[in-house]
Amino acid sequence: MEMHHVHLGTGKPLLLVHGLGSTWRSWDPVLDGLAAEREVVAVDLPGFGETPPLPGKASVATLADAITGFIDGHGLAGVDLVGSSMGARLVLELARRGVGGATVALDPGGFWSPGELRFFSVSLGVSIRLIRLLQPVMPFLTGNPLTRTLLLAQLSARPWDVPADVALREMRSFAESASFDPVLDDLVHGPPQQGAPAGSTPGPVVIGWGRRDRLTFPRQARRAAERFPGARVEWLDRSGHFPHWDRPAATIRLILAATG
Repeated sequence: MEMHHVHLGTGKPLLLVHGLGSTWRSWDPVLDGLAAEREVVAVDLPGFGETPPLPGKASVATLADAITGFIDGHGLAGVDLVGSSMGARLVLELARRGVGGATVALDPGGFWSPGELRFFSVSLGVSIRLIRLLQPVMPFLTGNPLTRTLLLAQLSARPWDVPADVALREMRSFAESASFDPVLDDLVHGPPQQGAPAGSTPGPVVIGWGRRDRLTFPRQARRAAERFPGARVEWLDRSGHFPHWDRPAATIRLILAATG
């Protein structure tokens, strides 16, 4: 299916894949820096942003299929892939399947222990219910540094510094995403992320992890590296679950170096 997307910059293409509940606009803090060096293609996944949902069940597997179809349909074979959170899991899945080129996965899901998965399920379930209830006052909440900090504490190590417009768009898209609930259900109850033997991916794999991630905990990086033994793990200091919010300049450098 066709997915809503934007093109920025010129050069070798770089495909950005957002996380659960987000849209392409989640990448705003790093778009200009990446587009100064590369052609950036940022998509809205099916059921998120301006892309309609898939006709069947939305899951990690069906979203990966949709991205593969987009890559094939737009002549992007071998494109370098960058993903955040659920999007990071998706680009790792594509690399495992032999799709794309170099791969950068920022704080990927899919590497939880059973206890961590229960925490993820409960905390995110409570959060999305609260976000939906608070939509009428969300402009005020995201505009105030104190309440913005409370809203974004799981996603950012410095939520008070996240631009108010970025925070508001994120909270709006979380509430409005048609595929949020079925994809969350698949993340919790579906199979864990499979790995790939060293040397089997189409390009190098770099897994970036914020040292202060409160959603996919930093200790999960060890499991990710075990399942992708050919990958290199890069740590981002003073960063939470969204390094492109907390450390945009460092994230730009990491992405360009890993895919250059």
